[in-house]
Amino acid sequence: MLHYTAYELNADAEWITFVHGAGGSSSIWFRQIRDFRKHFNVLLIDLRGHGKSKSPVYEKLKRYSFDVIGDEVIEVLCHLKITQTHFVGISLGTIIIREIAERYPHMAKSLIMGGAVMKLNVRGQVLMFMGALLKSVIPYLLLYKLFAFIIMPKDTHKESRNLFIAEAKKLCQKEFKRWFTLISEVNPLLRLFRIKDNGIPTFYIMGSEDHMFLPSITQLVKNHSASELFVVENCGHVVNIEQPSIFNKEVISYLYRLNEDLAFSE
Repeated sequence: MLHYTAYELNADAEWITFVHGAGGSSSIWFRQIRDFRKHFNVLLIDLRGHGKSKSPVYEKLKRYSFDVIGDEVIEVLCHLKITQTHFVGISLGTIIIREIAERYPHMAKSLIMGGAVMKLNVRGQVLMFMGALLKSVIPYLLLYKLFAFIIMPKDTHKESRNLFIAEAKKLCQKEFKRWFTLISEVNPLLRLFRIKDNGIPTFYIMGSEDHMFLPSITQLVKNHSASELFVVENCGHVVNIEQPSIFNKEVISYLYRLNEDLAFSE
């Protein structure tokens, strides 16, 4: 089973489950834990091959697909007897929690999508093509650094960029290739997500400088009635690290408003 850390406020509190992106680990949520623990039961999960989920069991697993990875997250929830949770994802983690919600809608009370990836623009497509060509030729860390600089190019993105590169150093070349192959095959899944509004309350929180992904999210929200978008000014892709105070405040506020709306409708 995946490595996890759980902070239980009380038996009646709602659960909120944090899912990191590729090359990261649950440690990227260090600026969220204190604030969210005041209001929710908090669950942090390390995806396979990341953080402390690096047992020999995961090294032997050859199949990498979003449904398999999603099922590993669900396994943790079932182990803890969590029947419903708010999911919070960042970057690639948003694809994972959206895919989970597609197959297990009864378990997703809401989706919080930070730096959401719902469409690869031309630059993103070129990146994936380059990566596919070069992943067996150049060291994975050099390729990851290139991606990090393209997605988070500004000086103000430096902390986020450095943190993700530092986390990526903990991966091995083999693990990076497996995850990269998964990402490079994501287009059909993203197309489905853009077309289908699953009706689950979804809060997109994006940086105004996240030029690779913000335009597609802006358009998506116009077509999905259950979705809401908040744009953090002067912020790049990794909103929970670059602007943690705003991220925490807006997400917690959204979840409280969501509960008020549900109570009113009942």
